[in-house]
Amino acid sequence: MTESLNIANRLTASAARWPDQIAVVQPNGRDSAGEYRYRTWTFSQLDQEATAIASGLLAWGVQPGQRLVLMVRPSFEFIALTFGLMRVGLVVVLIDPGMGRSNIFHCLEEINPDGFVAIPIVQAIRVLKGRRFLNARFNVTVGGRKWLWGGKSYSELLMPGAEGRRQKAVGKRTEPLPPSPSLSLSNPAAIIFTSGSTGPPKGVVYEHSMFDAQVDLLRDFYGIQPGEIDLPGFPLFGLFNAAMGVTTVIPDMNPTQPARVDPVCVLAHLRDWNVTQAFGSPAIWNRVGRHCEATGEKLPTTLRRVLSAGAPVPVHVIERMRRAFSNTDADIHTPYGATESLPIASISGREVLEQTAPRSRQGAGTCVGRIFPSIEVKIVEITDAQIPSLTETRELPRGEIGEIIVRGPSTTREYFQRPEATAAAKITDNQPSLAPTFWHRMGDVGYLDDEGRLWFCGRKAHIVEMERGRLFTIPCEAIFNNHPRVFRSALVGVGSKPQQQPVIIVEPEAGHFPESSTDLAHFRAELLTLGRANPLTASIETILFHRALPVDIRHNVKIFREKLGPWASKELGIAN
Repeated sequence: MTESLNIANRLTASAARWPDQIAVVQPNGRDSAGEYRYRTWTFSQLDQEATAIASGLLAWGVQPGQRLVLMVRPSFEFIALTFGLMRVGLVVVLIDPGMGRSNIFHCLEEINPDGFVAIPIVQAIRVLKGRRFLNARFNVTVGGRKWLWGGKSYSELLMPGAEGRRQKAVGKRTEPLPPSPSLSLSNPAAIIFTSGSTGPPKGVVYEHSMFDAQVDLLRDFYGIQPGEIDLPGFPLFGLFNAAMGVTTVIPDMNPTQPARVDPVCVLAHLRDWNVTQAFGSPAIWNRVGRHCEATGEKLPTTLRRVLSAGAPVPVHVIERMRRAFSNTDADIHTPYGATESLPIASISGREVLEQTAPRSRQGAGTCVGRIFPSIEVKIVEITDAQIPSLTETRELPRGEIGEIIVRGPSTTREYFQRPEATAAAKITDNQPSLAPTFWHRMGDVGYLDDEGRLWFCGRKAHIVEMERGRLFTIPCEAIFNNHPRVFRSALVGVGSKPQQQPVIIVEPEAGHFPESSTDLAHFRAELLTLGRANPLTASIETILFHRALPVDIRHNVKIFREKLGPWASKELGIAN
């Protein structure tokens, strides 16, 4: 018998255990004094809303397995819709709007959705691009007026009597709605697209069991308790909260632009609701930490933990946040993972500052911490070729840099309709007497230290390959970042592998770009001296300066080294 699971049942369980506890808090304007007003919904109300959505969808005729794109702003409706869609066995398609218009259309065409649950502007674009989405029959407009594009409004989906219309009258009796479909553990619950920051966006297929495992892993590792209050700067974390019995306070911010968040608003939410946990990208905590440093303001004593993920967390962000805590037991934690496998490892700010940061500055890489229970990590030989079976690669000893591969209950098994990408990213493990399992290739390189901690040394695609060996981005860049006038740097290779020329491209701190040839020569000489003093970077003889390295819009941290390679080649007059 196939074991069944629907992740939406976690919300129903939360509503049964804590019906009157506030589940969602949402800003609702400001009063005359400029203070925030809020709307709140209990777990019982959230579960009822999700149930009404599911009933409305069934009455409309949707079928399990159909794919609906969800493009709704972070809100009570976003959380209710996600659980309502999953409850009836639909596959929720989530696309990061920060990936750019062309990437978004490419992802949508690849999905060929059965409908859009979206804000009015998205529905309008769907109509204008109608030939691309001929299969989209179930369209729901959320957060605004429905115009001439048909479908239903959110309120129409929830209209009283929708269930009654679905019932079949038999005299004075009625035949109730059929129950939600029974789903196996491997039924798809969602397709979440990668950001596309290091290659074309790919749809990652999430099964119900994978979401279920994520909830348990995060809850148990961080000791998250029912009744806590979370401020999630990443909308999906609100779904985890609902499954854990944790209150979600939706922040007043644009989640696609965390680098522009107003720290005053974040601090207001933290104080107004005695928030115990907050989750967001490093860009958010960079803004909050700098604000606290400049004003002397402290984070509320109720705040126990801050989680920061989505991009590397700079040490200066950790330092500022640690100083901003008023609760001496509070800390900032940086979980490591990817869309295809999350979480994998985590490290606390205290451990970074006291133990690993000094080693990172000398080129050891970035320590991403200890592995989550039930997650397995191996370091194997680096190769660009497919690895069909684990027997066709070699595991490396502790301390040796190689390719990071992972296995666990939250590790996804495939990309949507991308068999070649799936084959390139997955490794079969045929263990004797056991059912075949698989490992995911992270596309990252790193190593395990003697304590079992995982260290990140960069993306595999960014390795510089020379005749004398390989150079890894994160360790090499750290050496040059020690210079007080360097804001950040990027290692790239020009020429063809394995005979590349390593080049360090430096973005100076504001006001320190070398404007004269004399300043340029002095700055370059200082950097070369710094590099030659460390065996990791002694072979780097070429330094270029860039006023603003290309980085991702969302986090303002991930450097697009793919763009910098051609730029460096052009600057140096070398064919790449």
